[in-house]
Amino acid sequence: MSQLFSPITLRGAEFRNRLWVSPMCQYSAVDGVVNDWHHVHLAQFASGGAGLVIAEASAVVAEGRISPEDAGIWNDTQREAWRPIVDAIHARGAGAAIQLAHAGRKSSTFSPFSGGTGSVPVEDGGWVPEAPSAIAYDGFTTPDEMSTARIDEVVDAFAAAARRAVDAGFDAVEVHGAHGYLLHEFLSPLSNQRTDDYGGSLENRARAVLRVIRAVRAEVGDQLPILVRFSGTDSAPGGLEVDDVARVGAWAIEAGADFLDISSSGLVAHQQIDVHPGYQVPLAARVREVTGGPTGAVGIITTGTHAEQILADGAADAIIAGREWLRNPHFGLSAATELGEAPDALWPPQYIRAYRRA
Repeated sequence: MSQLFSPITLRGAEFRNRLWVSPMCQYSAVDGVVNDWHHVHLAQFASGGAGLVIAEASAVVAEGRISPEDAGIWNDTQREAWRPIVDAIHARGAGAAIQLAHAGRKSSTFSPFSGGTGSVPVEDGGWVPEAPSAIAYDGFTTPDEMSTARIDEVVDAFAAAARRAVDAGFDAVEVHGAHGYLLHEFLSPLSNQRTDDYGGSLENRARAVLRVIRAVRAEVGDQLPILVRFSGTDSAPGGLEVDDVARVGAWAIEAGADFLDISSSGLVAHQQIDVHPGYQVPLAARVREVTGGPTGAVGIITTGTHAEQILADGAADAIIAGREWLRNPHFGLSAATELGEAPDALWPPQYIRAYRRA
């Protein structure tokens, strides 16, 4: 058996393989409630051989949405809409996780296919965003600086959202601390200029995300895995570098996290990124080396052979792909065939007549 298609256990959950689906925003919810689009979109990846399907960034408060069309899990109506989607993923043999998120200063923006750009005006259904400091993302509305009381409320909202995720049947939750959204904004000195206990040193800037992890762990108990997505670098002068993130990752594991999903960037518009196949893998490898904990690698990983090599090199413990699953919802089946896996190990019986060796 290849490493890619060997199972992995995190706390009380075992996932059938290590080729996972990254959370990908669909900007197709109404009042945070997911629908048939999300059902078909996510269930198809389970049929296609994914080990774990991570549902898109779902806001823990209404004002934490990236756009008015974002998914949410801040109320029970949203929880009930997620339940049949989770059931459909399970029925097809995969695990289901949900990414818990707050977009911070990048909230209240037009979705990519809405026709608008920048921030949605309040009169058009938008809202004033909130952030660690009143520093705008380029071209967006200047956010309100969060009070310590408001930080407390958001921490509680993450915990409440995690409880709803458990009740909806999810096997794991992922705390979103990457891509320039709220918890990443606290971590980076480029977006956090606070002078209280949440600003200044890296230890202080990490306080918000660590509080969220502890609150989620207290809510979900000992058996449910907690994943945390971090940007391994800000890709900008004066921002976070990978060793900073590795230190925070070690603290996250101490706080109750089980798995670190390492992406990069997204905090500032002037970031400079050298994009190529596997370009973010070294970040996951460094975080894994420093923390000793399991990590996920992302970033233009499009073949089974490449994914297998990353695991064989010890750079990561799972591969978390996004756009390749959109191009090929049966990426898992094709990667397994490429690696010579037996068809009955993964292929749905309804599809096995289409199996052919690479």
